This record gives sequence, structure tokens and C-alpha cells, in this order.
Amino acid sequence: MKNSEAYKIADYTEGAEEYPPRWAKAAAEFRESLGARAQVGVSYGPSDRQVFDFFEPEGVSRGTVIFVHGGYWKAFDGSSWSHLAAGSLAKGWAVAMPTYDLAPDLRIREITAQVSTAVGKIAGRTFGPIALTGHSAGGQLVCRMMDPLVLPVEVRDRVESIVPISPLADLPPLLETEMNEILRLDSEEAQAESPVNMSPPHGVSVAVWVGGEERPALLEQAEALSRSWGARMVVAEGKHHFDVIDALADPDSDMVKALTGG
Repeated sequence: MKNSEAYKIADYTEGAEEYPPRWAKAAAEFRESLGARAQVGVSYGPSDRQVFDFFEPEGVSRGTVIFVHGGYWKAFDGSSWSHLAAGSLAKGWAVAMPTYDLAPDLRIREITAQVSTAVGKIAGRTFGPIALTGHSAGGQLVCRMMDPLVLPVEVRDRVESIVPISPLADLPPLLETEMNEILRLDSEEAQAESPVNMSPPHGVSVAVWVGGEERPALLEQAEALSRSWGARMVVAEGKHHFDVIDALADPDSDMVKALTGG
């Protein structure tokens, strides 16, 4: 498969294997530190993975940030990223982190539908603006929420900002990768689920974030989304696929400011 090496990220990132256990530990400690402000495993659908964690800020919430995890649609769950809520919580925003069923059990279009259901459920229990962010495959999923056929209009109209981080925005190249044995993408689905083929959302602040040390294919993906949506692109110099998301934990970071409006 001619594109397989291009999309192998861990193999080309020094110390990549250290990140998942580090994330899981930091996330568990963060949830424990929040006490009653952390609601874990709130159901939004019938399967065990159709749940979200919900973190409340101190005082009245200014809005809700929804973070959708990555993992090439075939790995991880929402519980590994809780600590990344710290930046938005400190700004007075609630944060929700949904989990979804994975490939090969679901196709990507079905995962999009699950995330849409999760966003709708989260919106139904919150007030005020919504900000969407997601990493890698999660970047693709939050962008897809802006499709008029994916989210109900009353939910979509509450979305004020989107920050896709290292997003997979143009899916046809994945047809020529070994991982497609799991994803089961065909040409029609790859085109339909590619944010680069969507009409840019109107009235929504979009900032596409990517690490300067990303694999070239991921830099190209971010550039393609930025170009097709006419969106600002931020290249975080010295950051790679696994540490570019760290900025979400810092309330003073430019990423959190872009997400929450300052």
C-alpha cells in the first residue's frame, strides 16, 4: 500500500510508546482532583462506548467545549484525555469528552453519526455557546459536525468555534494504506466523510492547528483543510502529533484562547 508509511505516526515519533500510559495516568489524576465536578460515563446511546465524561467549571459556565479523541477511528476512548480539559475549565467553560464505537465494528460514517448524537445530548444538558475541538481522527469528526445533514440546526447554530488539531481532513489517501483493512473505506465514503469537500461553515471561528514536527502527510492534511475552508492555520513549531495537544491544558495558550474566545 503506497501510503501506509506516510500515515504511520508512532513509528516515526521518538518516544511515542510513552504517551498513552502518560495520558491515562494524568487523566485519571485529573478526574479525581475534580471530585463532584467530574461526571464520568454519562450515556448517550445503547452501547458501552456511547458515553461521555462531563467536567464542570467553578461557578456558572460560559459555554461548553467538546473534545473528540483520535486514534485513526480504531483506538482509544475519551478517558485518556481528561487532563486536557484543564485549560478550558480555568476559562470558565464546561468540557465534555465523548467516546464512540470503533472500526472495524463501525464505518467512519457511522462514527460520525454517533458523535453527532453525543454532541446533541451534550447540547441538551447545557446552555450557551459550544466550541468543538478534536485531535487527528477527532479533528475530522468535529469538522463533520458542521455538515447541515449531520447536526440539528438548533445545535449547529450554537457552535461558535472549531479547533481541529492535526486533522485528517482528506480521506481518499487512506484507501491506499494497510489500516483500511480495518477502516473499510471505499471511494464514495472517503469523499463524503472528508471535511475538505464540505462547504465552509459560516459565522464560526475556525483555527486549524498542527505541529511543526508532524509527519508530512499530516501537515498536508492540515494545509488542505485550511485552504478549502479559508481558515487560519497555526503551525506549533517543535511540536509533533503526540504533544501538540498539550496546549489544551494551559488556559493561557493560544489554542485555548482560539477555542474559548480569549
